Amino acid sequence: MFQDPLFLVVLAAVLLVALILARGIGTFGKGGVENAKRANKLMRYRIYAQFVAVALILLFVFIRRSGA
Repeated sequence: MFQDPLFLVVLAAVLLVALILARGIGTFGKGGVENAKRANKLMRYRIYAQFVAVALILLFVFIRRSGA
């Protein structure tokens, strides 16, 4: 499975989402107005990255089920 390039792209996208989430939560925990703005921006980026990750997962499943 680790030989499949699409799987590696999906794995990288999921790890990116987790990294952005962890960084955003850490920034929320620091407090302050400036950190709140930064955390909100990170959470927006997480939503975009999560959309891409879910789309890639669906593409991966679709391609594997079709036998390609």
